[in-house]
Amino acid sequence: MIQTHDLRKKFGKLCALNGISVDLQQGKGVSLIGPNGSGKTTFIKCLLGMVLPDAGQICFEGQSIAQSWDYRKHIGYMPQIGRYPDNMRVRQVFDLMIDLRKDCHCGALDEELIEEFGLKGSFDKPMRTLSGGTRQKVSACLAFLFNPAVLILDEPTAGLDPIAAEALKAKVLREQQKGKLVLMTSHILNDLEELTTDVMYLVEGNLLFFQSVETILEQTQERRFAKAIAKIMTNQGQNQHIPSLQKVVL
Repeated sequence: MIQTHDLRKKFGKLCALNGISVDLQQGKGVSLIGPNGSGKTTFIKCLLGMVLPDAGQICFEGQSIAQSWDYRKHIGYMPQIGRYPDNMRVRQVFDLMIDLRKDCHCGALDEELIEEFGLKGSFDKPMRTLSGGTRQKVSACLAFLFNPAVLILDEPTAGLDPIAAEALKAKVLREQQKGKLVLMTSHILNDLEELTTDVMYLVEGNLLFFQSVETILEQTQERRFAKAIAKIMTNQGQNQHIPSLQKVVL
């Protein structure tokens, strides 16, 4: 569905992405993880067309996205921190997005999360009055609203109460089962555990490995995803390696 080949990006002397080649397939839940400053945000912004790579190629459904923006109507994006005009009411934010993306929805809008979050009760409130958690709910609902084939979720459960977080994770699982690609980041590994089929691990702009959860559990000899990833990150910090995970699988 989304392929990157030898993707490279520098900001001055800082190498944010160093030759990233991956194949992100539909129906997968890919967790993009790594230490702070590893290139995760830059990679996501390249996929969204918000950052132009210095070299390499990104393809969506086999077609290069270079000089093309039409592919973005197939992507739903939930940022880590949603920023909206303070004076707009929640209802107006949704109306604005629906108007801006009118070419993205031929059928009914996906308002399932709006109902589950009980967000309609806040539709007449100005955005400036909302708590951080309610802003996160707005961002989540907008990401799913147009029924996109690809969902990119950056720290999706950050700031959400436990009930809302569970509702969001259940929604993500349902969309994966429909064959959608979900790419997500989180520093809370337990939140990713039940959603993840594959792990993409970046360190200082380099792709350390791209492996299935089953392979990672087998090679780390752990039963739980969070513990396996914690072991890998600890070993990486101590300059130790798990040899079987050094080979990137595409």
